[in-house]
Amino acid sequence: MGKNVSIKWLPEPEEKDYPAAESYLSLIYGETTVKTIITKLRSCQLTQFKAKDIFRASGLSLLGVSNYHVEKDRKKIEDGKQLSPILLLRDERNGKVIIVDGYHRLCAVYSFDEDECIPCRIV
Repeated sequence: MGKNVSIKWLPEPEEKDYPAAESYLSLIYGETTVKTIITKLRSCQLTQFKAKDIFRASGLSLLGVSNYHVEKDRKKIEDGKQLSPILLLRDERNGKVIIVDGYHRLCAVYSFDEDECIPCRIV
């Protein structure tokens, strides 16, 4: 671990991130709400937040580097490959941020640098 690794990002989320986000959101919300959220995520501008702040706002636990998907993303970072920005949803009713897609990427990035600014779309 260490800050000497440069983390590279794609300019936009990958297309495959949206069906994954839709699948996850379908566990929480009804179909109409999910479609509205996905439409908004597709059209909003990218912004950035520090990895540690996203974790604090989400209330989720950090997955360890022993997790297969986190390790896969850590390898991408080490190999200089670009990661897809993450997708977030403000759950104002519960005062949290839902990581709609990109939880494993977030954990991988955090393992290198908790202060890394992560590009994301948030609605």
